[in-house]
Amino acid sequence: MSTDSNEYDLAVVGAGVIGLGAALAARERGLRVIVLERAAAIVGASVRNFGHVGVTGQSGRAHDLARETRRRWLRLAERVALPVRAEGATLVARGDDEMELLDAFADRRGDGIRVLGRREALAEAPVSEHGVVGGARLVEDLQLDPRTAAVHLAEALAGDGVRIEYGCAVSAVEPGLVRTSRGEVRAKAVVVAVNADVDQFFPAAAADAGIRRCRLEMLALDGAHRPRLERPLLTGTALLRYSGFRDLPGAKALRARYQRDWPEAFEFDINLMATQRADGTLILGDTHARGDVASPFQQEAAFDALLDAARGLFGGPPMRVLQRWQGVYAAAEEEFFVHAPADGVRAVSVTTGIGMTCGLGLAASVVDGLFGEREGSS
Repeated sequence: MSTDSNEYDLAVVGAGVIGLGAALAARERGLRVIVLERAAAIVGASVRNFGHVGVTGQSGRAHDLARETRRRWLRLAERVALPVRAEGATLVARGDDEMELLDAFADRRGDGIRVLGRREALAEAPVSEHGVVGGARLVEDLQLDPRTAAVHLAEALAGDGVRIEYGCAVSAVEPGLVRTSRGEVRAKAVVVAVNADVDQFFPAAAADAGIRRCRLEMLALDGAHRPRLERPLLTGTALLRYSGFRDLPGAKALRARYQRDWPEAFEFDINLMATQRADGTLILGDTHARGDVASPFQQEAAFDALLDAARGLFGGPPMRVLQRWQGVYAAAEEEFFVHAPADGVRAVSVTTGIGMTCGLGLAASVVDGLFGEREGSS
């Protein structure tokens, strides 16, 4: 690796949102940072998502980290050309049981959510009127462009003096030392942020945490001739997934109703939601399948279930499929994985599919743990 000096304050392995978030937090301290990414570009889970920063629906530590992540995305948008929409998200309720959950959540959370009547929900979301009984505005949520947000973040870091080495494979991590395909890198601290591939570096810790690979599948639809989504669109499946909703009274009954009325949602573990990019492309998803490996073989039946759900949600003629893709992220029972195999070394991952939502906040907390919490930090 040709450089005047291979000594850094922080070496980051992985140029996803969490790795870049660690680099961002370290640069805010004025530290020398290098990011080592084995791929030739950012192509992982950080670009294969909705771009939805789902702050409102989280609870406990996840909500705290999500709020810090939100603050960081908005602050970054003030400095670089990073499109961020801060109008929240709309959740459309298509059952009285869903409205009861939204009302209960509003009683608990207060200003984080605004419950909508049927007419208000239909005014916010260009969906079929069939079955809609109301909804909610999830006030704290953001929308990013999933294809470019991490890329913009990397470019901003590079412009601020962070060295990013693409196409650089890491073979070993030791205290103060990272061995790569381009030579050795010395650093006071090392953060390993390689998503589910943490088991390639720290297999015992990954096994103890129960980390598996979650494969998700998504679609890009031609939404250019449909009414535009002004913000991310969620449905009742979000009430079964996000921690702030799923522990409420009534959530078990809602799950039972979905199992009875839409068994495909459980066969393919569907979270029905959509966002829209600036070019009109509608991102629809997503299905989930967990295992020790992420099978490369996609089931057309899962895509059929998504498209059928989209037709029921949006109405009108079927939309043309532009792209299909698969994403892979780390999954475990706990929401976050932070492992300290040695002094000055941390392995970190978000293990519930909320990396865009919590990643920057989690990364900043890890950097605080390595270098000491900054005065006035949240």
